[in-house]
Amino acid sequence: MASEKQAALAATPSDADAPTIFDKIINKEIPSTVVYEDDKVLAFRDISPQAPTHILIIPKVKDGLTGLSKAEERHFEILGRLLYTAKLIAKQEGLDDGFRIVINDGPKGCQSVYHIHVHLLGGRQMNWPPG
Repeated sequence: MASEKQAALAATPSDADAPTIFDKIINKEIPSTVVYEDDKVLAFRDISPQAPTHILIIPKVKDGLTGLSKAEERHFEILGRLLYTAKLIAKQEGLDDGFRIVINDGPKGCQSVYHIHVHLLGGRQMNWPPG
């Protein structure tokens, strides 16, 4: 399997409304292990975890938000919702000693899916600096 860096470099930012693998997960066309769902967001376990707990949190409606660098004022609410949801899931997962939130953006930020998503990582000691 290609490394995350190779996958990110191979991925191309597409049309803001072009479907991604996450759209297939939202539509239940591809199975996932869902850990949280409400009317705005979906959270599921990463298939290639980088920590004992590695969960992806995504908005159900992309609304042109392919990455953080594409955020506009209209995305204010969903961006806050993604982070608050990460906090709820961290508590649900028992990550009381801490966790890390990551949002990759663009090829050099190692983004491989152009549908904004938050990585919630925990269950081990994180290192600094990352990557």
